[in-house]
Amino acid sequence: MTTIMKTRFILFRRAGVFYYEDTNTGQQLSLRTKIESEALTLLHVKNESHRQPVLNRQIARTYLAATDSEAATRTWQVPMDEMGKTKTGATRTRHLCAMKDKAFNLIRNLPILETQSMHFLKVLEAGGISTNVFLRRVHNFALDMNWLPWPVLPKKQWPKVRFGEKRAVTAAEHQAIVSGEANPERRAFYECCWHLGGAQSDVAELSAEDIDWQNRVVSFHRNKTGMASIIRFGAELERVFSSLPHTGALFPKLKPMREAHRSTEFRRCCRRLGITGITLHSYRYAWAERAKTCGYPERFAQEALGHNSKAVHRAYARKAQVVIPTLEDYERKLTSATESNVLPIPAAVG
Repeated sequence: MTTIMKTRFILFRRAGVFYYEDTNTGQQLSLRTKIESEALTLLHVKNESHRQPVLNRQIARTYLAATDSEAATRTWQVPMDEMGKTKTGATRTRHLCAMKDKAFNLIRNLPILETQSMHFLKVLEAGGISTNVFLRRVHNFALDMNWLPWPVLPKKQWPKVRFGEKRAVTAAEHQAIVSGEANPERRAFYECCWHLGGAQSDVAELSAEDIDWQNRVVSFHRNKTGMASIIRFGAELERVFSSLPHTGALFPKLKPMREAHRSTEFRRCCRRLGITGITLHSYRYAWAERAKTCGYPERFAQEALGHNSKAVHRAYARKAQVVIPTLEDYERKLTSATESNVLPIPAAVG
């Protein structure tokens, strides 16, 4: 069956001057001429400039349909669903929750090959930061799967993602939270978050078997990356561990809770104390900033927090207030250390 391509621009005359109308948007603009032959030439040029990219898209769609029988009917709901199947654990839960965003209803049932940039722009306008982040991921997934022959929006045209400001828990806030928490299990949980800097799920799922008392080491695998975190603990964390169960889960009531539930309990505690601007994740920022402030080697801090990237780790520690000592102090300290390690030369005999 032959498909007749609709003419995009049409010609009309008003008060002797020729105008054209965009049949898609209804916009009307003057061609600035009263001569019909000139007007027809200008109109033909505008229609041809539009026709060529449209023709190219139709040719591409025809090739895709020949190799993929579902290309013409595949909607954006398909990559949304298929992408979720590649995720596991908390990441999968987060993806499935993000796909319920009402802004995605604008394209959910829209065929992928019929998508235009204005469709995405409307979704981005209706949504928020999360919409921007996850629409990019779904879009790139469709490109990688060859379900989309070209990007709907070029990289430079995507609105910049501007995350809300994040900050660390201060020492004073942590002390207030611990003192104001009546539940002993949650109080111990917050202390472990402060000393370990772990993600809330990683800390909540710790068990007594993860603790090596002889070597004073606690070890666990991060849920997000699967990387092992091996951290030596001091006297303060030893005191906390001693108050927890000696077998099985350290936090038996917190472990089965969803992340959102634990976050809600923490938010209630902060609200009672008048503390704002922090979440449970702020404990990771606090650990990173404390490590940087006291001069803890970056490679050790990165290993302890389970960060694969130095850039990510530095983003966590970027607000640390570091007091840089003078070069004289460092030189004097080095000289003293060197002199203290020099063995005296025995006196000559005879």
